[in-house]
Amino acid sequence: MPLDPATPRTPTPEGPKRTWIVYLLLGLFAAMLFSRSGPSGNRISYSDFKQKLAAGQISEVEIGKERIRATPTDETAKKKGDRWVAQRVEDPDLVKELEAKKVPFGGMQEGDWLSSLFMVWLLPMLLLAGFWMLIFRRMKPGAGMMSIGRSRAKLVAEEGTGVTFGDVAGVDEAKDELLEIVEFLSSPEKFRKLGARIPKGVLLVGPPGTGKTLLARAVAGEAHVPFFSLTGSDFVEMFVGVGAARVRDLFQQAQAKAPCIVFIDELDAVGKARGAGNMAGHDEREQTLNQLLSEMDGFDAKKGLIIMAATNRPETLDSALMRPGRFDRQVLVDRPDVKGREAILRVHAKDVKLGPDVDLRRVAALTPGMAGADLANLVNEAALLTARRNKAAVTQSEINEAIERGIAGLEKKNRLMNTREKEIVAHHESGHALLAEILPTTDRVHKVSMIPRGLGALGYTMQVPLEDRFLMTRTELLDKITVLMGGRAAEKVVFNEVSTGASDDLQRASDLARRMVSQFGMSTVLGPQAVDHLGGTAESRFLQGGTIAGDRGYSERTQELIDQEVSELCRRAFDRAVALLEHNRTQLLALAQLLREKEVIEGAELRHTLEGAEAPASLQSPDAQQWSHLPH
Repeated sequence: MPLDPATPRTPTPEGPKRTWIVYLLLGLFAAMLFSRSGPSGNRISYSDFKQKLAAGQISEVEIGKERIRATPTDETAKKKGDRWVAQRVEDPDLVKELEAKKVPFGGMQEGDWLSSLFMVWLLPMLLLAGFWMLIFRRMKPGAGMMSIGRSRAKLVAEEGTGVTFGDVAGVDEAKDELLEIVEFLSSPEKFRKLGARIPKGVLLVGPPGTGKTLLARAVAGEAHVPFFSLTGSDFVEMFVGVGAARVRDLFQQAQAKAPCIVFIDELDAVGKARGAGNMAGHDEREQTLNQLLSEMDGFDAKKGLIIMAATNRPETLDSALMRPGRFDRQVLVDRPDVKGREAILRVHAKDVKLGPDVDLRRVAALTPGMAGADLANLVNEAALLTARRNKAAVTQSEINEAIERGIAGLEKKNRLMNTREKEIVAHHESGHALLAEILPTTDRVHKVSMIPRGLGALGYTMQVPLEDRFLMTRTELLDKITVLMGGRAAEKVVFNEVSTGASDDLQRASDLARRMVSQFGMSTVLGPQAVDHLGGTAESRFLQGGTIAGDRGYSERTQELIDQEVSELCRRAFDRAVALLEHNRTQLLALAQLLREKEVIEGAELRHTLEGAEAPASLQSPDAQQWSHLPH
């Protein structure tokens, strides 16, 4: 499609053309009606025609397919041009009567040729032409088959993005990296005098929702240059060669608009490593990638053409894209820390009416791990909830509800549990909360609830970290696994039975134990080595590469040792959780009773209820001899 920005068009004199076409159609329609009206004359019935023929009042007869026209014998009427016209009736004796009366007769042309011409040829052609005119008028410019090789990039004119660095928060390091790009586009002579070469390409790398696209638009808005925006999938088409043609067309038009920015979102859709899992060496996607590599080598960066791209799967990109001269600079756009989350919340809350009790710093502390998109959705959900409650401003209550909805899912008020299930859930969540409070390295509990949420959560325990953490020790990880085992351990302590409610806890605990053994080198059997650098979760695979998923890179014996130690770590954590809960059985039962009565317990009330609960010295360390010994 054309990439030129929309400009006012000079009106074309289409009025006379349209009037002429209308008159032509009306004329053809009138001619058709005239041709189908039949021969002229005074209409009479067929019986009157037979009577006049018998009386000798007819001198000549013209016989057509549908009508009969007779000329009278009266000379005066004949001179006036009077004729009689009757509807033809199947009468085999008519010719005999005409011959008997010696009346000349012959055939008559009724004008069907013009009617046939209009109905069979002109009308269908006009309808077909009108149909295609309507289709092409509704299609966007350049959207036809003849322009299938044109780029689908959308062009935002200068100062048209409406986004600046003031609209981006929480990614200060990324903004500092991109300020150099803005400065070059704004004043390129400063760099040219020194012989400096600006990077041809900038790759924004980060998890989903961290603001990569927003950053690219902010760079264009700050530099006041045209901004081409498209996704990697826009190059992909079912026709061979179309993707490469679109790449060529994109760079041709971008160089004509330079200085400008070309932004390709989801670069991994077109830039995946060639040959990986692909038997064909020259498929459409690889041709498109080859053309992209060629164009990035060919254009002159001194003109001010900057290629920006974004991806959350950099490990899948072709190594040729990442070399210097193409995407020279890679900027990490990571999840924000607590200060960054507070800044992002302030940006999204500036148009929302907040109550005086709302503390955005506290909200930022309650939302660890959330990206910018998550925080924007949180503010919007709180505003929607406030509107449903007919309140004048968003309060902390609505924000807390929005946080819980984002973490645990929608509250299921209509999901009814029987008395036995409520007992199990109350003790299950109390087990998590009690262990989280008494173990020294775990995050403090913010809220405990036994109200069902989401698809399968019958209750939840919300922990809030006191500060952002980037490293965790072995002791902290083992304490975290112990807390995850707390729900099932409580069921075992109180009911001497276990339920299916701990399935998610067991999955998370097993995954964390496996990562300790295979990734973090915290194994007492395998020693300090990483045998599985891909890990078991999407987070662990981010920014990792070099090994194809499924290629373990270690032997079956090593796999057996990993499985053995993971099983032992989980078993020891469960036994430790049972021992801690047995030691604090009174507080566990008291907390479960209060939770059954109130359904939701906040942190302060929970700590008051658990007063006196403690972890004895023999159970505080997860690496004590009775917990850490493994057979070799």
